Amino acid sequence: MKEKIRAFFRRINKPFRLIGKWISAPFKKTINFFQEEPGDAPMMDSLQLALEEPASFLEHVGALRKHILRSVVVLLICAAVCFAFLSPLLEFIAQPIGGLSELQAVDVTEPIGVGMRVVLLAAFAVALPYIIFEIFLFVAPALPRRTRVIGLFTIPLVVIFFFGGMAFAYYLILPTGLPVLLNFLDVSTQIRPSSYVRFVTNLMFWIGALFEFPLLAYILTVMRILSPSVLLKNWRIAVVVIAVLSALVTPTIDPINMLLVMVPLMLLYGLSILLSLLAGGKPAPAEES
Repeated sequence: MKEKIRAFFRRINKPFRLIGKWISAPFKKTINFFQEEPGDAPMMDSLQLALEEPASFLEHVGALRKHILRSVVVLLICAAVCFAFLSPLLEFIAQPIGGLSELQAVDVTEPIGVGMRVVLLAAFAVALPYIIFEIFLFVAPALPRRTRVIGLFTIPLVVIFFFGGMAFAYYLILPTGLPVLLNFLDVSTQIRPSSYVRFVTNLMFWIGALFEFPLLAYILTVMRILSPSVLLKNWRIAVVVIAVLSALVTPTIDPINMLLVMVPLMLLYGLSILLSLLAGGKPAPAEES
């Protein structure tokens, strides 16, 4: 009699148990994801294993393909959404020169190319958190548990730094650089949408990318690939590299605009050293002569 009652209650509770397993499965996967520790194998041994067993390497390639495919799908969805706001986006991009009325297209297909370029930049900025998350999911299985947690909380900072770089280019560099370019030698300039939008989008994208260096230094230090001593020892080389990058990114040839880019990059390099120290790295002691 007891067995019949137990069997009856098992049949009644079976749907609820299945629903409970279905609900708890993602949480269990998440907990296991942050609790598992990767195998501590040297890099050369991992490469040798990949050469001896190509199937394991192809498995990683297949996983990377899935992450890339999902990122592309999200990017296309964001592009479709941003396309609905194309007119406000174009007006926003054209504000530093006085609006869209200051632009004059020459080619028939020029407005289409300009619109696609603006939509692509806006879609990338909107989809950036998800793209970074997919990159994190791909590399996380090879990272220690502590690094995974830190990497997950770093994703919002990546977005903040990227948008901060874009805002810096839009609100500080463009208002000071465009008057010099447009009034150079007092020659009237007929601004084409293709050249202007290409110039602005490239500037905003690359300045936003350069602003990610402090976070990159922090992550590399957590992974024990970089140390503060390396950053401190090579600061002279960093100054030269930053000067070259500032000259390449700066829209004008005058030193004022170059310094306008170079000084924040130098401050970011100092922030990189500070974040590297906070990540647990310690400067190497000076060698005795």
